[in-house]
Amino acid sequence: MPFDRISVDPNICHGQAFVRGTRIPVHQIVRMLANGDTVDDLLTEFPSLTREDITACLDHAAELAE
Repeated sequence: MPFDRISVDPNICHGQAFVRGTRIPVHQIVRMLANGDTVDDLLTEFPSLTREDITACLDHAAELAE
């Protein structure tokens, strides 16, 4: 499955996966959701994110867990 909303660049976020067009690491989004934040909370906290970006973060994490 291609992750067109997720990028990895050794010069951004220390080479960790991040949401394309931002410097928001995937692990930060997943961790915030795991700690009880809602999608709406994240959209308020990070106005540059979309629901699709958050879903892509979860999909990426799920792919890694397989």
